[in-house]
Amino acid sequence: MANPKTLVRAGIIGTALVALCCSTPILVVLLGVIGLSSLTGYLDYVLLPALVVFIGLTMYAPHRAQKADACCAPNAPGSEK
Repeated sequence: MANPKTLVRAGIIGTALVALCCSTPILVVLLGVIGLSSLTGYLDYVLLPALVVFIGLTMYAPHRAQKADACCAPNAPGSEK
């Protein structure tokens, strides 16, 4: 994932999906339908860290793009060879 736009898209989609699963009973119903309702007690241990990771990814991607632009600019320090 070298393209920062791809990182931003993945972060936003992941954040929205995890937030949807945290705030609505969609995942609980889905797990109940497929017979894995015993796992609902562990959802907080998975969903909340995933939410933090995706929010962090969404915030990190623009920083990475800005750093890459500054690094590769023609007048950037250290670009003379």
